[in-house]
Amino acid sequence: MTNTLGHKQKCNISANLSVVVKPRIVIIGGGFAGFKLAKSLKSLDVQVVLIDKNNYHTFQPLLYQVATAAMEAESIASPFREIFHNQNNFLFRMAEVSKIAPDLKSIETSIGNVSYDYVVIASGANTNFFGLEDIKRNAIDMKGVSEAVNLKHLVLENFEQALLTDNEEIRESLMNIVIVGGGPTGVELAGAFGDLKNYIFPKDYPELDIHRMQIHIIDMQDRLFKTLSEQSSLFAEKCLKEFNVSISLNTKVESYDGKVLILSNGKKINTKTMIWAAGVRGNEIQGLNSEYITSPGRVKVDHFNRVEGHENIFAIGDTAIMISKGYPKGHPMLAPVAIQQAKNLAVNFKRILLKQEMKPFVYKDYGVMATIGHNRAVVDLKFLKLNGTVAWLIWFFFHLMSLVGFRNRVVAFINWLWNYITHDRASRLIIQPMRNK
Repeated sequence: MTNTLGHKQKCNISANLSVVVKPRIVIIGGGFAGFKLAKSLKSLDVQVVLIDKNNYHTFQPLLYQVATAAMEAESIASPFREIFHNQNNFLFRMAEVSKIAPDLKSIETSIGNVSYDYVVIASGANTNFFGLEDIKRNAIDMKGVSEAVNLKHLVLENFEQALLTDNEEIRESLMNIVIVGGGPTGVELAGAFGDLKNYIFPKDYPELDIHRMQIHIIDMQDRLFKTLSEQSSLFAEKCLKEFNVSISLNTKVESYDGKVLILSNGKKINTKTMIWAAGVRGNEIQGLNSEYITSPGRVKVDHFNRVEGHENIFAIGDTAIMISKGYPKGHPMLAPVAIQQAKNLAVNFKRILLKQEMKPFVYKDYGVMATIGHNRAVVDLKFLKLNGTVAWLIWFFFHLMSLVGFRNRVVAFINWLWNYITHDRASRLIIQPMRNK
């Protein structure tokens, strides 16, 4: 399809954006998709406006390391203004988007309306609780930095409370950790908590019998890492069992009241810490035709990532669902998909400016990798399948180089090297929010 990008902006913008005689591309969300797209548009003669409720980009694959005290939050998050300070065609506004008005070519936000020539929805995903309201109220999810920090604080505070009670049942409830979801996030969390149980908590809490601490991982599937190879699944299960992690497969969660978790097999687990890593759904934005929104909150797009029914609205990353012969249920909600879609869309914006046909998106699946505690990982690529120490070293190098900014890479390298040598975790502060006097 051939098209042209917009024209001079005709209306004043209440978000205090400069009016320019060039196309304005508004990107909603600064995750992997939005961040990579904004970077990739650097050389185009357009105005790029990124809107996000946070002022930083988060490297989400390492959130579990923040949650388990292996890294500081600042090591995996970078301010947008620092990242883009040399990009002259870029503007950032910290705001929440409530609605798109396609007829007006305008976006309703918490700081006012923003007009656009083209808008790209890259709002990412949040936790899918599948309608389980008691789980939503009482469980902990982990989609952002604040959630990861809160999880770390909760676990540490629970252990501090465990020291203060003589009731064994309450003490074990405070020490027990349940993870629902046997995908990469759940397995990585279980392995990291296993490291804490083996190496950190016995030193920090010598008055507690740490052997009584239980780590559970629960999944509805018949094996862990269902999206990976069976070889990786078996290795992950073997590693977790070495940590004495209790694994419950083919099992659903029935209810959780903040104290007792009830499973479909009738088992009851006393725990104050239940982490929900069992599903995600797209962050839906109002204003689009509901006909093009799927049940998990994802927007239907064509092969150019253009939202169906709209000429100048695109969606990329977790919030987009592109149906194809190879992916009848859409692409997996993974960072590589988001990054590749962003790069392809940047190419298409350039082609639109040149009045050329757009290039359809084709996903290149290189595979997945994940860690399972200290010195253990799986690398499940199309051309290579490894596990153990070598896989961990590959995981280490890949994630180190993927972090945004030289400082973050240096800090992460020092942290990981220190953790590897000493089995220590430096980020074990419980920082309470300031209270009014």
